[in-house]
Amino acid sequence: MSHDWFERIGKPKYVVAPMVDASELAWRILCRRHGAQLCYTPMFHSNVFVKDPKYRKESFTTCPEDRPLIVQFCGNNPDTMAAAAKLVEEHCDAIDINLGCPQAIAKRGRYGSFLQDDWELLNSIVQAMSKAVSIPITCKVRIFDDIDKTVEYARMLERAGCRLLTVHGRTREQKGPLTGVARWKHIKAVREAVSIPVFANGNIQCLADVARCLAATGAAGVMSAEGNLTNPAIFEGASPVTWDVADEYLDLVQQYPCPTSYIRGHLFKIFHKIFTFEDNDEIRQILATGQNLNDFRKVSSAIKQKYLSWHQGGGGAAAAGGAGDAGAAGGEGALRAGAALLLPPWLCQPYVRMSPEEHTRKMQALNIIQDSESQCKRILEDPEGNVISRKKMKKLRRTSRRPARDAPRAPRPADTCLPPCANPRGGKCEYKLCKKCCKSKCFVEERDCRGHGVLVATRRRAAQHHAALRAARGDSDPSEAQHHTTLLAQRDGDLREAQGDAAVEAYTL
Repeated sequence: MSHDWFERIGKPKYVVAPMVDASELAWRILCRRHGAQLCYTPMFHSNVFVKDPKYRKESFTTCPEDRPLIVQFCGNNPDTMAAAAKLVEEHCDAIDINLGCPQAIAKRGRYGSFLQDDWELLNSIVQAMSKAVSIPITCKVRIFDDIDKTVEYARMLERAGCRLLTVHGRTREQKGPLTGVARWKHIKAVREAVSIPVFANGNIQCLADVARCLAATGAAGVMSAEGNLTNPAIFEGASPVTWDVADEYLDLVQQYPCPTSYIRGHLFKIFHKIFTFEDNDEIRQILATGQNLNDFRKVSSAIKQKYLSWHQGGGGAAAAGGAGDAGAAGGEGALRAGAALLLPPWLCQPYVRMSPEEHTRKMQALNIIQDSESQCKRILEDPEGNVISRKKMKKLRRTSRRPARDAPRAPRPADTCLPPCANPRGGKCEYKLCKKCCKSKCFVEERDCRGHGVLVATRRRAAQHHAALRAARGDSDPSEAQHHTTLLAQRDGDLREAQGDAAVEAYTL
């Protein structure tokens, strides 16, 4: 199969991954200026892209400097995917199908890695998109545990019309704290089994990793995501000063605007090492609450002011006390801590995750599953210094007060009304009756029950009083009060006839 298109775009080796809310135009231009040879757009939802012009206009932006470029779509409808591809055909060099997203939202939407078991549908999607456009269709996939199944999966996509394959060397289950190490041997097996170019993805944190990956897999190029976010100059083999990178990015954002959340996310990753020091919490808060470019520039400026003298080797503000205790600030203390730091915290550097095994051990040690008060106390007093967020601690305390699900329930007391009534009695009833019986008792005996809000005696006395007043004024018949009493006696007789004398007598104290 001809690879002319791949040669026309320069046979790129250094590739910036498609990243939701992260590989926008400003970031792509920044990466290109620091060694990236090919960039992907963020993942776009094909159905929304086709139907919503506003989404299309806001999410997909490019410029002449932004080439070569591959646009990525997700979806599960061949016709919709083909229609989305037609809309961007003239503005990119290839179109990619996302078959690697492992997140829960992809499972709910049935796209990404949750299509990797439906080979018939994938075959239809690739074929439909290939027929709809004149530019290549590519795929980004995750591996199966079994190498042979992974190889057959890649061959199926190649037969369907895929012209380039990016293989992320992790399974669908390897995500979050369980990400672990990517398996390059699967990528190598795919590369040897197909005739189309293959990009390797996974375990790329620095330029040395790129060289090792290319040697181990034989891939045509290497794609970086997380390593690129913490250091956009990863393909230059450099570790630039964080505030320089941040300022350059913010200048590009001013030229190519993007949502505030994207900017905040990028700066948090660029400054991730700086923000591990408690003395920088105030600057971190400015970033967390920033709403515009001026706020974000303040963050970069504050960090530069605090660490520039250390970067230049003179101590300066931190040494002079301008930054407080330099040990806490990550200045002198970080340097004294040894040689434990491979790079000073003010330089761009990889974010290193703990291994899945270490994460599992930590979770077992904390035993978060048992939401009890004693467990909360043990976590707070953990001698290893494990810290959990205030929000999570509040939840732990709240759930610890709940009774255990398997705890036996206390037997309900015999709280029924007096026989022959079997209704539950009122908890605040003065006569320990249900509401119906309480009303009857109060009416017959001219009593009040504050618990049930029955005020027969009070109202009767008020009625008699007002009747007497009206009689004194000559407004009514003096016998009105007696008439009211007669009506109550008649009601008493009706009640006895309906319920029986014994039932009525049971209501008496």
